[in-house]
Amino acid sequence: MKIFLASILTLLSINAFAFTVKSIKYEGMIHMSEPVALRMLDFEVGQDVDEKTIDEAIKKYFKQGYFTDIWVENENGDVTFKFKEKPVISLIELKGWKESDEEIKKSVIQIKKGSLYNQQKLEAAKKRIIEAINKDGKIDSVVEVEEEHLDNGSIKVTFIVNEGEKIVIQKLEYSGVVGLDSSEFDSVIANKEHEFMGWLWGRNDGKMSLADLEYDPLRIRDYYMQFGYLDSKISTPFARANFDHYKADMSYQVEEGAVYTINSVSVSQTKSVIEEEKIKEVISLEKGKVFNIKTFREDADKIKTLIADLSYAYVQVMSDLKKNKDNTVDVVFKIVPGDKVKIRDVIVSGNTRTLDRIVRRELYLGPGDMYSLTDLKDSRNSLGRLGYFDSNTIEEKRVDNQTMDLIVKVKEAPTGNIQVGGGYGSYGGLLVSLGVNDSNVWGSGINVGVRAEKSELTQNASFNISNPRLNDSDFSGNFAVTKSMYEYIAYSVDTDGLLAGIGHKFSRHVTGYLGYGYSQNRYYNISETNVLYTPAYITRYFESYSKGSVTTSLSFDNTDDYYLPREGFTLSQSFERAGVGGDADFLKSRTTFGKYNGLESYIGFDAILRYKARYNAVLNPINLPINEKVFMGGLGSVRGYQSYSISPVDTTNSSLRTGGKQTFSNNLELSLPLVPKAKMRMVAFADWGFIGEDSLEEYSRGGYGMGLEWFSPVGPIQLMFANPLNEHVGDRTAQFEFTMGQRF
Repeated sequence: MKIFLASILTLLSINAFAFTVKSIKYEGMIHMSEPVALRMLDFEVGQDVDEKTIDEAIKKYFKQGYFTDIWVENENGDVTFKFKEKPVISLIELKGWKESDEEIKKSVIQIKKGSLYNQQKLEAAKKRIIEAINKDGKIDSVVEVEEEHLDNGSIKVTFIVNEGEKIVIQKLEYSGVVGLDSSEFDSVIANKEHEFMGWLWGRNDGKMSLADLEYDPLRIRDYYMQFGYLDSKISTPFARANFDHYKADMSYQVEEGAVYTINSVSVSQTKSVIEEEKIKEVISLEKGKVFNIKTFREDADKIKTLIADLSYAYVQVMSDLKKNKDNTVDVVFKIVPGDKVKIRDVIVSGNTRTLDRIVRRELYLGPGDMYSLTDLKDSRNSLGRLGYFDSNTIEEKRVDNQTMDLIVKVKEAPTGNIQVGGGYGSYGGLLVSLGVNDSNVWGSGINVGVRAEKSELTQNASFNISNPRLNDSDFSGNFAVTKSMYEYIAYSVDTDGLLAGIGHKFSRHVTGYLGYGYSQNRYYNISETNVLYTPAYITRYFESYSKGSVTTSLSFDNTDDYYLPREGFTLSQSFERAGVGGDADFLKSRTTFGKYNGLESYIGFDAILRYKARYNAVLNPINLPINEKVFMGGLGSVRGYQSYSISPVDTTNSSLRTGGKQTFSNNLELSLPLVPKAKMRMVAFADWGFIGEDSLEEYSRGGYGMGLEWFSPVGPIQLMFANPLNEHVGDRTAQFEFTMGQRF
């Protein structure tokens, strides 16, 4: 009886709160539309609902994450859902750390402007900021969130960061190191012992990198394996930290094991696609030598390239080491070629300005071609050498085991720019040059430029137009008109000239050129105050002349980028034969060489080592005007001296630089990233050159200094600060030079 009465009372209570819905309305809802809100309800107009049904509807809406409060008002069946939405975050700021770094806001904070306020997301962002700071080796960092409600109802969120301190490694010890020198480990590990004056470039500051602690033992072991220690074991680092002074001592326990020599090197193919002897030709590991893990990996890559160049794009080279009891190792390269792969399609993207055909003509793979890994790499480098793009990638999209698509992605670089350059010399004063140039007019690959240059001593103007691929062929063409005036101490020279030529691309790296130039050259402002300047003297040096010359050249370039190469080398040889029309009669040889090495894989950051050399010589000076002789100094030869100021002088008048018949200059440069996001780099350089009339030993000068390389929005800029070496009385030095638009 009691159970029956309780059931009746429950039903009566439920029925007391039940009502029939006459209408459904919404107030205060912005981020959700009414049709969507209605579909989320489990009831509709005309149905009976109770308090539980209303509560379930509120919970559903609340789970959407848009609201801070939801309530319902019911007036005789007219149901109104009322919402209080979360405010919108309209401003996000960082204070105390990476304040102006927009990439950090995207990658670390991960909260966008316009998103709804969410306390959990703010807490997660705080944790990510602390984790990012910890990766830099700083501990005890604190992040606070300041919220400001603005008049428009939105919220400004400010992350206030108090960076912690970096732990400095005062002492780093290794136990068990016998066969190697532990000081050599510094070349591979990130956490190093603090050195005296560690703040100097090239010294170890000892600051701990927490993110690298787990990888340093692997780096040490890999270093051991380069010397045959295949059984080496490196413990995780044990650190004893003093958090009061943020200093620590670290130690490693090392078990070196034995040194392994190579017993045999074998190759096996699951499917024979190439003669085994040809594979062994690219392998550097040799029987009887100490095993080197670095060479082992390089051999595997070379085998992969060799097979992939036969169209086996999905080849796998599985390398195996079989250690023997006599401390020898059998090296096995197992090759799984897979199927030959054909290119189905090539898709070009990102070229908002450059025409598709300009990109495609630089590719060595096209639809219907068989795959080649070398062709793919050369295609990337060829696009880089154009100078039209900041970056390029070629993605391999697998269609099936025998087909793939190539997705070429490029990022346009500014090719049309106003070029400003100049310098200052103790002799020539301020030099300013101004030019308008576009190396990719309307995305066609055609180069058009107008340039003017003026200083206290020079005036130059030129117009040029060139097409590196006439009608998309392997032929190129160029035309130029020049006007120049140069004022020396004892004389000035005025030159009007024109040049036309045609080139041909013989292979992907080798190009040839044949051109003809004609110029009229007039000397003026010849000093009359010096008694040495007799008519015979003037005839000897300053007789106006015309020159008609044919220039031929052959050049090699396999670098990976036009402005900032990190691999490859350039080599060119040209000959100018004057005497094909005009008064001048001579043969001049010009040789240039450049080698570029990116060091990131060796030292962990984007450093570039460059070596450049130039050799110019006049081979048969039948009629060689002073203006056609070779000089040295300035950018491109020896920095620290004014352009063209290093030269032999007249034996009777040392103020007259008469030029030489041969010159050789060297440049060694180390380029380091300074502000990577701004594409700004620092360069240290040392130059040395030789020049002479009969021998290169007659004059030698050098220079050294620092500079700034910057990919500015208007083109690449170089600022060079130089000091002369081996300076002599009467030399014309130049401490600062800058230029724009040139290859680094």
